[in-house]
Amino acid sequence: MLLTIDIGNTNITLGLYEGSILGPRWRISTVHNRTSDEYGLQMAGMIQHSGIALSSIKSAVLASVVPPLTSTFVHACQAYLHLEPLVVDAGVKTGVRVRYEDPRQVGADRVVDVAAVLKLYGTPACIVDFGTATTFDAVAANGDYLGGAIAPGIQIAADALFQRTSKLPRVDLVRPPSAIGRNTVHSMQSGLLYGYVGLVEGMVARFRQELGAGMKVIATGGLAVLLAEETQVIDIIAPWLTLDGLRIIWEMNQN
Repeated sequence: MLLTIDIGNTNITLGLYEGSILGPRWRISTVHNRTSDEYGLQMAGMIQHSGIALSSIKSAVLASVVPPLTSTFVHACQAYLHLEPLVVDAGVKTGVRVRYEDPRQVGADRVVDVAAVLKLYGTPACIVDFGTATTFDAVAANGDYLGGAIAPGIQIAADALFQRTSKLPRVDLVRPPSAIGRNTVHSMQSGLLYGYVGLVEGMVARFRQELGAGMKVIATGGLAVLLAEETQVIDIIAPWLTLDGLRIIWEMNQN
C-alpha cells in the first residue's frame, strides 16, 4: 500500500492507496512543534486502528508547504514505517509545466493538484482549493500551469471577525436560514458563506474569460462540499484531489 501525506498550514491530510483506490484517509491538525515521534505514533495508531498492519505500507509520498514539518515527517516515516518517503520537490517528475515567473514560489500542493487534474479531469481547468487560503489555479488547454489567485481562507476571515471586534462571537461555518440574518450569528454566517460564494463565482467568471468557455471548475479542500452546495459554477467536487495527485506523481517516479 502507498501512504500519501499532504502537509498544510492548518491540516495534514493522509490517505492509503491500494493501486488507484483510495482507502482510509485522515485529516489532523497541523502542530508545528510536534516531534517526529509524536507524529509517527499518531500515524501508526491511525493506520492500525483501521485494521491495517504497518508492514503492509510499502511506500510513501508527501508534499509540504510547512518546511519545518517536511523533515519531521520524513523521520517519522523512517522510524515508524521503515521506509523513505518521496518528497515532492525540485527534481521530482510531476508532469506539470509551470509558467509562473518564479516556479520556486509555487507551493508543492498546487503543483500536485494540477498533476491530478491533468490525469483525471482534463483541461482547461480552474482549481479552487478551500484551505487555509482560498486559492484559484489556472491550467491552460495545453496543460501548462499559468498561475492563479490567492485570497484569505474562509476560516481566516471568521477568526479575524472574532479576534478584531469586541462583540462578534465565533461561529460555525454552516448555512444560515436566509441571506438576511436576523441575529448576529446568522448575519456572520451569511456574510462568510455567501460572501465567499460571491468571491468564487466572480473569480471563476474572470478565469473563464482568460481560459475559455470550456474551462472545468474543480473544488477541493475541507470546505469544498459546503461551498459547492451554494453555487452552480463548480463542476467537480474532489475533496481528496491532493492525495490523488500525490499517488499519480509517485507512480510517475517509479520508472
